[in-house]
Amino acid sequence: MAASPMQAVVSQTDFPGLKLQGRGKVRDIYALDDLLLIVATDRLSAFDVVLPTPIPDKGRVLTQLSLFWFDYLEDVVLNHVIASKFFPPELEHIKDELKGRAMLVRRTDPVPIECVVRGYISGSGWKEYQKSGSVCGIRLPAGLRESDRLAEPIFTPSTKATTGHDENISFDEVVSRVGGELAERLRDISLKLYVRAAKHAAERGIIIADTKFEFGILGPHLVWIDEAVTPDSSRFWPADQYVPGRAQPSFDKQFVRDYLERIGWNKQPPAPALPPDVVASTRDKYREAYQRITGHALD
Repeated sequence: MAASPMQAVVSQTDFPGLKLQGRGKVRDIYALDDLLLIVATDRLSAFDVVLPTPIPDKGRVLTQLSLFWFDYLEDVVLNHVIASKFFPPELEHIKDELKGRAMLVRRTDPVPIECVVRGYISGSGWKEYQKSGSVCGIRLPAGLRESDRLAEPIFTPSTKATTGHDENISFDEVVSRVGGELAERLRDISLKLYVRAAKHAAERGIIIADTKFEFGILGPHLVWIDEAVTPDSSRFWPADQYVPGRAQPSFDKQFVRDYLERIGWNKQPPAPALPPDVVASTRDKYREAYQRITGHALD
């Protein structure tokens, strides 16, 4: 893919006068009355540790790709986006810092469940299948290989861990945590979103092996929140390189993980800095995923 000029790298935001609600691994969140300002930085985490080296354009890819999916799938479920280009007057002084990487969103009461949908067997699902022949209590056919496509996508929820790793749970556990009616809505909407997104991506040469959704409650409404089908929340595989029976190349931080494994990092903080070639390759993969799915290059 042709090189393109880089915009300023943003590792962390600091907006005096705005109330910082919190910092995630990637996003900085500010409170504005009953709304939230979510700013995607260029931070990158691997093995649950934030790295000292940011990836240029990453935050803009995550925001712009999320906006694409929120718009493309808006007929399936209400989403939390209020604005992404034109912000209220009180944000005018930071509009340049927000450009392309921020969303003004509705504040909701987050549902404490990660709604994961898998169309292929990989990652933690593959590990669980190898041990038990099932994933999140769903019995799967014997003899599946790593990265095999499943006959039908499956809903494999997990806990939302504030620290450490999320833990896969069964649908019955979701019911016990949030009630049967809401659990069914989470499952049905997640599956519908995945099927529609996977079809669109497949037409553009990308396999969405799995992805996670997050939802919140706003009055009587279930609202799709956080990010939407990005390389950070999904496994994107190039369809023309797909070979079941092994791990797949992907459009995410694969170059980073491979480098960290190669140098023997113990996966405990502090993380090592990344060399320029790993940064450049990772940036290119994020941008390529964006271009393939949306049909145009990142602005």
